[in-house]
Amino acid sequence: MALTSPTAHAAYTPELAATLAPLYKRVQNVIPEVEWAVHAPYIAAIQELKAQHNAVILAHNYQTPEIFHGVADITGDSLALAQRAAETDADIIVLCGVHFMAETAKLLNPDKTVLIPDEHAGCSLAASITAGDVRGLRQRHPGVPVVTYVNTSAEVKAESDLCCTSANAVAAVESLGVDRVIFLPDEYLAQYVASQTDVEIISWAGHCEVHERFTGDELRMYREDYDDIYILAHPECPEDVLQEADFVGSTSGMIRHLAEAQRRHVVMVTECSMSDNVAVEYPDIDFVRPCNLCPHMKQITLPKIQRALETRQYEVTVDEAVAHRARQAVERMLAIGRRESV
Repeated sequence: MALTSPTAHAAYTPELAATLAPLYKRVQNVIPEVEWAVHAPYIAAIQELKAQHNAVILAHNYQTPEIFHGVADITGDSLALAQRAAETDADIIVLCGVHFMAETAKLLNPDKTVLIPDEHAGCSLAASITAGDVRGLRQRHPGVPVVTYVNTSAEVKAESDLCCTSANAVAAVESLGVDRVIFLPDEYLAQYVASQTDVEIISWAGHCEVHERFTGDELRMYREDYDDIYILAHPECPEDVLQEADFVGSTSGMIRHLAEAQRRHVVMVTECSMSDNVAVEYPDIDFVRPCNLCPHMKQITLPKIQRALETRQYEVTVDEAVAHRARQAVERMLAIGRRESV
């Protein structure tokens, strides 16, 4: 198929406004009307391109609302995206997240075209460890299995026995039935896992540049300002943050817990676009937003998504020798997820 050049940005006409009015009604509390006028033509063009090319868009919870609610077909945390990526029958997958997520989608869909709208959408946590580092740890701790957080490169996954996400990290560690586990690369997530299991955890000093900036003092200030504040924190945060939180869990776990918490004022201690996205589903909750943005997630924009669909720009590939071993680690993670859901 011949590739077309990128189309010009269309105008926001009254007809387009009327067509997208139901969608805007849904997101109007998190996207101002003046911004919607800019986003809407891209959303319309992307929806048309998806239909033309049998493409599906996967968007992480940290994507901005115009992407998350405007063009995404599948949304969620790293585990949910990995699970759904393995099930799609689309010819093209556009991963709106960061590079390791696109690699994971490619591992599970080797015969499909996987695109990332910006090739520079990386991850500080994934960059904190290499395949050589994993091999070095295995030499220092012979016979100890390696559980690797999905926030890693395919090369690192290939050196691992099992992958996990924050949603199933404890289950992954305990599934191995051993006394000691090397857990990589997030140090704070490793500390949290260690607090939830009797398995000895050997960790690595990797951190997420979003979550590591939160502090317990910051959360105590929110408690001073709001008598009824309810704090949900991601386990990639430092220990003093988790101690101050009312609930600790993955991004999907936080969302599920909101229905149970039934609080008026909520702080979600994670990347701040997530609060914007969740606010669409929970309009009666006042989300107090401690806004730590992920600069890598914000590399993804509607114009770049449109360009990716038009030109097949930034296709993600993984060397098959690496992919075969990495795929095994990811598939073991998905098998744990299936067992946990039974």
